[in-house]
Amino acid sequence: MKLERLEKIQISIYAAVLGLGAGFGLWRPVLGGSLEILISPALAVLLYGMFAQIPFFRLGEVFGARRFTAALLTVNFIVVPVLVWLLSLFLPQHPPLLLGVYLVLLTPCIDYVIVFTHLGRGDARLVLAATPLLLFAQMLLLPLYLWLFMGAEAAEIMRAGPFLHAFLVLIVLPLGLAVATEYWAGCRSGGAIWLAGTAWLPVPFMALVLFLVVASQIGRIEEFLPLVSRAVPIYIVFLVIMPLFARLIACAFRLETRAGRALIFSAGTRNSLVVLPLALALPDAWVLTPAVIVTQTLVELVGELIYIRLVPSLIFRKDRRCAAVS
Repeated sequence: MKLERLEKIQISIYAAVLGLGAGFGLWRPVLGGSLEILISPALAVLLYGMFAQIPFFRLGEVFGARRFTAALLTVNFIVVPVLVWLLSLFLPQHPPLLLGVYLVLLTPCIDYVIVFTHLGRGDARLVLAATPLLLFAQMLLLPLYLWLFMGAEAAEIMRAGPFLHAFLVLIVLPLGLAVATEYWAGCRSGGAIWLAGTAWLPVPFMALVLFLVVASQIGRIEEFLPLVSRAVPIYIVFLVIMPLFARLIACAFRLETRAGRALIFSAGTRNSLVVLPLALALPDAWVLTPAVIVTQTLVELVGELIYIRLVPSLIFRKDRRCAAVS
């Protein structure tokens, strides 16, 4: 199979592994739950594969699009937190439930958002290049948002240890290896061959991560269904509202069409896979939190399939009023 063919059928692959993961987790709940320990290593390999596709030594060309970068930061770290706080007022004031919603909705996606941006005819190159910036910004700002929304309780729960461990293992290590790989590829033919091979990593490891996440957490979703289901309407409302806000921001910053679509996908797609290890490191009293996060993933993937149809055809069609050099 050629890489292009694999990338074209990846959505079908993800849908299949979600079903397999759910079925396996419900059929063998104990064995499924034991797969939880494999999530972080698989996710680290996935992120390395994705980071390796970023032209780090040519990012200056991409970030010449200053308006897109400003719009991206505005929508993800100003508009989204305000909306999430307002939506949380409609939830039961149950800390594990709120924490799960905050963790997943306050962090912009850095993995499969690139795939859906491309499928939705947005500028995936801009989203890919912005990945390191989004990662560092959300890791710096997430503790602040949690403190603002949950107070001292959040500071006690989200200890420095899990955050630092996840940051080092899931971000710093894959990012450093990806930069080293790109440098190696520029110096040696063997490095160039290895770099080309890393392009095969994202699709199979995304499928593996999705399988592990769903298989290990579906039992918790079933166990806490009455509470978890309270978050589902919030996730749906978020998916419906964010494209509208993002389009307004895109027009305010005068983004061209493909950049505006990329902004919509970034605003509506959340970072559930990376924040999940943070939730899994919490004390047992917070066992509901990972289930709340995984539920968002299931809702979001359905929403993304709708996004790729509606964003280019309805929400952000070619509009001269928003057209400008980004």
